[in-house]
Amino acid sequence: MGRTPNRLDEMASGAGKWLGLSAAPERHTAAVVADRFEQITWRDTYEQSAGLRELAEELNERYEYATDLLTDAFMAAYKVGPRLRERTEMDHSRLVNHQVITSLVESPEFAELRRETAGDPYAAAMAVLAQAAALRRTLERSQDAQEQAEQTKKAQQAAEGAAAAVGEALQRAADEAGEDGTVPAPAADAVQQAIEAAEAADAAARQAAQDAAQALAAAAPGIRAGARNAAAKAAEGARQETALMRAWGVGPGELERMPFDRRALLAERLRTSRLAQWAELIGRFRQMADGERARKVENAAGELVGVTLGNDLSRLIPSELANLGLPELRAVFAARYAAGELMLYDSQGEQSTGQGAIIACVDTSHSMYEAGPGGVTREAWAKACALALLDQARHARRDFAGILFSAADKIQVFRFPAGREADIVEVLRFAETFLGGGTSYQTPLTAAAELLAEELNDDAGPRGDIVMITDDECGVTEEWMRGWNDAKHLLGFRVFGVAVGAPRAAEAGSVLDALCDNLRSIEDLTDVHAAADLFRMI
Repeated sequence: MGRTPNRLDEMASGAGKWLGLSAAPERHTAAVVADRFEQITWRDTYEQSAGLRELAEELNERYEYATDLLTDAFMAAYKVGPRLRERTEMDHSRLVNHQVITSLVESPEFAELRRETAGDPYAAAMAVLAQAAALRRTLERSQDAQEQAEQTKKAQQAAEGAAAAVGEALQRAADEAGEDGTVPAPAADAVQQAIEAAEAADAAARQAAQDAAQALAAAAPGIRAGARNAAAKAAEGARQETALMRAWGVGPGELERMPFDRRALLAERLRTSRLAQWAELIGRFRQMADGERARKVENAAGELVGVTLGNDLSRLIPSELANLGLPELRAVFAARYAAGELMLYDSQGEQSTGQGAIIACVDTSHSMYEAGPGGVTREAWAKACALALLDQARHARRDFAGILFSAADKIQVFRFPAGREADIVEVLRFAETFLGGGTSYQTPLTAAAELLAEELNDDAGPRGDIVMITDDECGVTEEWMRGWNDAKHLLGFRVFGVAVGAPRAAEAGSVLDALCDNLRSIEDLTDVHAAADLFRMI
């Protein structure tokens, strides 16, 4: 052993390496950089989500760092451009978390997931929950790496403590030093022992860090594979929920305004009830109706068949428009306009669209449970058509009413005024309600006429449209039929009939034929386009 320095300046020189190490740089427990507002969003979401809290409680029983991992997974999904800290900035005990989140963010599957979750706290939380099983497996498989990381943290803390002890010993030596800088032997020995202890602790910390790095490298392939699987599953779940909400007409804006718990319950209801089986059919109906709306031209629908005379300026032929552009012919044009002798395109075909309320009368008698081709039930087809008509009314700013009926004493009315956004909970009640029993035409049609009379009296509104969707034949009394015809004449509404899986009900001379201005029979329940003309005329 060499001589122990006994002068203060020599001791300070020998201890200099350790004096700066006693103040360790700040290390972070969060891998994803988040500002104060994003942290508030996470805390609010965590408080609202029982699923997140239960998952954190479960994982924290075995992994002390689990809540930080869930926070990082949420932030990575929620932030528009997540930025990860460098490994050197991380607390050693969170290096496994850092590897997991890095693997997530770098995977192609996670990029797809973020298209559904960025900026949406609910969707980000659901993505975390969707990854729960994969996160459990990843944490289990990386247990050795985590233990090594925690040993590294302890060794680093010991090294920092040993470095601090060098400074403390040197300070005591300075306090005991004589005027010439000579330090008493016991104080000098204490400084030397502190330096040796610091060197040993530093060596142990370096070895622990090396062992931890090797353990993490060994675990990394499994972590990356687990992260990709987790992101893929979460992305698929997010896409399915988005498609489900879209099929039911719930837009992104409405979802953002919806409280967390209500949105979670809604998603669960749509996924697990019989409504889930209808989502694809409803989506196709809405897509078809959107296309038909784009094709529809109000008050000028139909096929061009020639030229006629009149004064409808929207149907002028080009040569008449040219005459209007010549000053010397404008007086002639005005005279011919007044006389109704302008040359116009003539058309025939579809009727003009209505402007009053749209009312869908949907049969929910027992026979509507019957399934047709592809397993689609008559009820599913009828409800999907009615929901597309609800969309039609909302686009045209028209009131909508859904009347569910079966026997004469069984009827339920759902009203969706034009001035208010349709409440999805009420829409689902309309879709889920099934009355059962027999079939009566009179009860729902009387209710529909009364609604249109109320609209006319209250608002002096124009004619409405009634769509009668049924799978059964039913008689009506002569007295009721006279009152029905009087109401049609007074209120000016139109009646469209749809016989679902019941071609006889739509035959010429049937009761439904007598009640309706326009009647069709639907036999292939997988074909939504069989009702396409409804959405051009209504």
